[in-house]
Amino acid sequence: MDQERGRERFTITVHSDGHRTCTAQSEIDDRPSVMRNVALTLDENWHPLDCFVRISVGDRFMGSGWFRFGENEAECETWTAVEGRVSQKMSLIERPRAFVDHAIICDSWVLSMLDLSKGPGVQKFPQLLMSSPDHRGATGPMLHCIPTAIEYVGEDRITVGAGEFDALHFRFGVNVGLANNHPRYDVWCTADGHYIFLRGAVYGYMMTYYELMDLEVEHA
Repeated sequence: MDQERGRERFTITVHSDGHRTCTAQSEIDDRPSVMRNVALTLDENWHPLDCFVRISVGDRFMGSGWFRFGENEAECETWTAVEGRVSQKMSLIERPRAFVDHAIICDSWVLSMLDLSKGPGVQKFPQLLMSSPDHRGATGPMLHCIPTAIEYVGEDRITVGAGEFDALHFRFGVNVGLANNHPRYDVWCTADGHYIFLRGAVYGYMMTYYELMDLEVEHA
């Protein structure tokens, strides 16, 4: 955890209607290396609307795909190096509240699902959609849905490369008994209602640390 093993650059655009779009390019140096480009849009209530994912693994194209989310369904049109052309439509019990596209900056957007008025503690969700079940997202993009649990640890004040921030601290990886459970993953994001990723630490076999090194905010 004491050497650079990857990097990510992102832009977040907040529209006048409350919609917001994040475009991000992620690079993972650990072999097999990963290069990922995503564009995710949420509505004014932080519900996902659509997403594009393109990924290469080990310098080889693994796939690209487009995802759309409705009231009680999700669908995608993708092409992957393993499955070829894939069309999926998935019925859901409620409107999707988050989508994991595996960009680090978007991990903190998932945390908007939690009801902070309940205070610290674990909250469970019957469905969390993602583009890959792999912990690094290193497969061709397709629709996947799992139950999840996330812990709200509490408020914090932290310093990262980009400066000092009031933060909210959350924890993934508390799904006891879930197959392919993600290692414990602590995430800090801004406490200003924008859920901007500030810092993350993944334990277990992944042993990875993430930190926001620079942040520029422009107002139209």
